[in-house]
Amino acid sequence: MSRPLLITDCDEVLLHMVRHFGVWLRESHDVDFDYRGPDMFNAMTRANGERPSTEEMWGFLGGFFPAEMERQTLVPHAREALAALSEVADIVVLTNLQDHVREARIEQLDRFGIRHRVVTNQGGKGDPVGRLVAEYGASVAVFVDDLAVHHESVAKQAPHVHRLHMISEPDLAPNVPPAPFAHARIDDWGQAQAWIADRFAAGLPAS
Repeated sequence: MSRPLLITDCDEVLLHMVRHFGVWLRESHDVDFDYRGPDMFNAMTRANGERPSTEEMWGFLGGFFPAEMERQTLVPHAREALAALSEVADIVVLTNLQDHVREARIEQLDRFGIRHRVVTNQGGKGDPVGRLVAEYGASVAVFVDDLAVHHESVAKQAPHVHRLHMISEPDLAPNVPPAPFAHARIDDWGQAQAWIADRFAAGLPAS
């Protein structure tokens, strides 16, 4: 019998990112980043009040990954929750980074004691989630991500997967509404572990 499958995002689910990205932007580019808002790009402003161009913003992200990834910190209880869930399920970290950053992400997670398969992706996550579930032959799967757009993608392309919306950054979470296409919103790994374990124990696909 196949094991359950947990597919989880990394940034703002397993590792804090936006708070450290904001510090680096101020230090290195004199750009203020109010990460407490739901729109990451509109939250960036220069000292003169102007917003960087979209191209510049993507360049900032490219500058942070992988060169500044050592700034990131572990989300409380994430490591322990994954360790417990791995006793009954397979785990894949599905992270939206360029493919050349994959090895750096693997090494980064390893330093925090998180050692699971890492898959890099660009764009919506519905298709890779569907492919992973098929590859593992999982009868029940759970997807965890902080972005509503990915829950919508998974709902449309892999509707049998349970979807948990999580935003681990406490200064950001209160300002972002629950993702409409997620089955639940939980921002704490202690509670999330129990919710995921219940889905695995039931052994049923999402309805």
